[in-house]
Amino acid sequence: MKKTLIGIAVLALIFAGGVWWSKSLQQGDTGLIATKGIHWHTQLEIYVKGVKQDIPANVGIGATHQPIHTHDEDAAQGAIHLEFGGRVTKDDVKLGNFFRIWGKDIRSFGDGMTMTVNGEANTEFDNYQMRDKDKIELRYE
Repeated sequence: MKKTLIGIAVLALIFAGGVWWSKSLQQGDTGLIATKGIHWHTQLEIYVKGVKQDIPANVGIGATHQPIHTHDEDAAQGAIHLEFGGRVTKDDVKLGNFFRIWGKDIRSFGDGMTMTVNGEANTEFDNYQMRDKDKIELRYE
């Protein structure tokens, strides 16, 4: 009986230690956005010499459904869907990931690229970490 109680106590300590260690890792991970997924929408507009470019529908939708994608119903408005399950990091939501999934280089639209996010100049370009309700505008001259 005493050995059984000691065994249960040891297992409980190991379990509690594992839970504490896991939480401490999550708190120390400055790159972590969420542990239970996100469902965000970002708007992207691209202009080449002042002419608005279309963002295609169903980027990232196909044989493999990518967590960053577009849909038929709102691609014309530049809506990018970020639908991740589970753990999401800052690297997961970078703008460059959308262009990679699209099969484009962010710099392939022309020279003199500028970017604004929510009306503010931004030079992070493909490293920009998209957020819910962002309005991103890329201009190429």
